[in-house]
Amino acid sequence: MKTLLLHPDTEDAIAQAGTLLAAGQVVGIPTETVYGLGANALDGAAVRKIFAAKGRPIDNPLIVHIADFDQIYDLTACVPEAAVHLATAYWPGPMTIILPKAACIPDEVSAGLDTVGIRLPSHPIARAVIRAAGVPIAAPSANLSGRPSTTTAAHVMEDMEGKIAAVVDGGACTVGVESTVVSLAGDTPRLLRPGGISLEQLEAVLGTVEVDRAIRQQIGDDVQVSAPGMKYRHYAPHAPVTAVCGDPARGADYIHAHLNPNAGVICFDEFAVRFPTQIVHTIGRSDDAAAQARAIFDALRAFDHTAVTEIWAQCPDDSGIGLAVANRLKKAAGFHVIEV
Repeated sequence: MKTLLLHPDTEDAIAQAGTLLAAGQVVGIPTETVYGLGANALDGAAVRKIFAAKGRPIDNPLIVHIADFDQIYDLTACVPEAAVHLATAYWPGPMTIILPKAACIPDEVSAGLDTVGIRLPSHPIARAVIRAAGVPIAAPSANLSGRPSTTTAAHVMEDMEGKIAAVVDGGACTVGVESTVVSLAGDTPRLLRPGGISLEQLEAVLGTVEVDRAIRQQIGDDVQVSAPGMKYRHYAPHAPVTAVCGDPARGADYIHAHLNPNAGVICFDEFAVRFPTQIVHTIGRSDDAAAQARAIFDALRAFDHTAVTEIWAQCPDDSGIGLAVANRLKKAAGFHVIEV
């Protein structure tokens, strides 16, 4: 299969992507978070092609993307008042809401669960492609399973060329980490995955929000999960990663003291000078979590083109979107974490 690279400034690119999706093909689409690997969410056979392309375990549920809020009523058996309040505050945007699923959602999307994750992305190209397809789009991140997520069309082509029908090039993603996933299917709102909408922002609308243990620690592969990214090895480059958490200056000192000559370093901008003989990728200043979110997957992927044998990574604290960046780094490290 030849994978087409479609440019939205070309007259028929959006229509072509929509036609491919409506015909049951898989297309890489840009969102504000990361690139998604999209297929018709109402067609189980099309969705199975996503799992085949990614090499993704079938018990890992997918998120359904919509172009307009009213589509939510076709996809869920219940839209609680809390969901309307969250959508009013943060949609379109980087937030997924878990709700009881409607009968139209195939088991391939929900991993056999009775719930479904729904998101209204803010990226105009994503919404245009969904409208052109005429169906909601199921889309996990457009990377090979376990690898760092994709934030540019070039990343998608690197992992998916020859495996999917097309990729729509919408430029670099502006958020850089996947959407926040919050479940409203239980008695209490529950954060299942941190992302572009912070825990603090959720609490401003919902009040108390429980935080799932999978965010801060490894859970077993035998545990059934209701959102993507909660188990299995995720976001990982080829070389093993160690995440160093705590005071940034002490963290830089610790990394410097434990480096071997073939180690790579992911660090905050102000500490790059500490590692003049290493391959270094910076991810923004220690006080700029938004910049870190935009840079973290690019940094992790970049080491796969080098000969480094291990990677040391400075980890932000858990405030704001820093919780999402820290979560991705810790998962990339298999929760091999040093506290300083």
